[in-house]
Amino acid sequence: MTHFSTNLKLDEIGRVVSVGDGIARVYGLNEIQAGEMVEFASGVKGIALNLENENVGIVVFGSDTAIKEGDLVKRTGSIVNVPAGKAMLGRVVDALGVPIDGRGALSDHERRRVEVKAPGIIERKCCARAYANGRLDETFNCGTISSNSFEANALEYSILVATTASDPAPLQFTAPYSGRAMGEYFRDNGMHALIIYDDLSKRAVDLSTNVSYYYEDHAVVKLIREIRVGSVARLKAMKKVYGSLKLELAQYREVVAFAQFGSDADPATQALLDRGARLTEVLKQPLIYTTTN
Repeated sequence: MTHFSTNLKLDEIGRVVSVGDGIARVYGLNEIQAGEMVEFASGVKGIALNLENENVGIVVFGSDTAIKEGDLVKRTGSIVNVPAGKAMLGRVVDALGVPIDGRGALSDHERRRVEVKAPGIIERKCCARAYANGRLDETFNCGTISSNSFEANALEYSILVATTASDPAPLQFTAPYSGRAMGEYFRDNGMHALIIYDDLSKRAVDLSTNVSYYYEDHAVVKLIREIRVGSVARLKAMKKVYGSLKLELAQYREVVAFAQFGSDADPATQALLDRGARLTEVLKQPLIYTTTN
C-alpha cells in the first residue's frame, strides 16, 4: 500500500462510424474541442473540425486507407500544434513537425499552436529598419532545394517544412501555417526570422467553385501589403533612387498610352518616353520559365 496512487489518466475514446475522401465520422467523442488533434488506432492523426450532435467530422492527416469502420479514436487533449525552437534548425520536417530527413528525433523543443491570434495593432511596431536578406533573387530547382541546401550549409540556420503533391490535402494546407508558427518562435524571442513560401497558389486557388477569384485576389492584396512594408524599410540610399524611378516609370506608362495614337511629341515628352523605355529595358529580368493556366 506504500506505493498506492490514485493518479489515473483517463482517455476519452470513440469509434469510427464511416471514413472516405479523407474524412472520418467518429462517434463517442462528446467533449472534444474544435481544432483538437486525435489519434486513430493505426497511428494516423487527424483534426476535429465538424462537431455535430451524433458524431464528429475529423479531417485525416494521412492515408484514410489505414482507417476502417469500428477503429478506436483517442483524443489528445491539445489543439493542433508543432514543435518549435533552436533544435529545429537544420532539420527537414513535414507539416506536423515530424522529422523526415532520417536524422532521428528532435532534441529539446517546445510546442506552439498552429492557429494563434495575431498581435494587435497597439502591440505592433512600425517597420522602419531594413532587414538584409542577401541574394534572395537567386532561383533554384524546387526538386533539389534540400540537397543544395545541405551542400551550401544553409540548413544550419533554416527549417524546411516540406509537403509533396502526393501528401494528403490537409497536410499540404497546414504546411504554411506550421512554418509560420515555427518562425514566430524566433520573433517572439527577439531574433530575426524570414519565411519563404513556395508556392501559395496551391492554397489560393479553388478549382471546384467560382470563389477561386476571391482567393486569388485576396492573395494578391496580401502581397501588395508586403511590398508596401518593404518600401518603408528600405535603406536611405535605395529610397533615393527607388523613389524617383517609381515616379518616372509611372509617368512613362501614362504618356506611352497616348503616344501610340500620334507620332508628334514635344522635346520634353519625347525625353520622358526615351528615358522610360531605357529604364524598362534595364529593369527587365531574364525569362526563367514559362507556364500556362
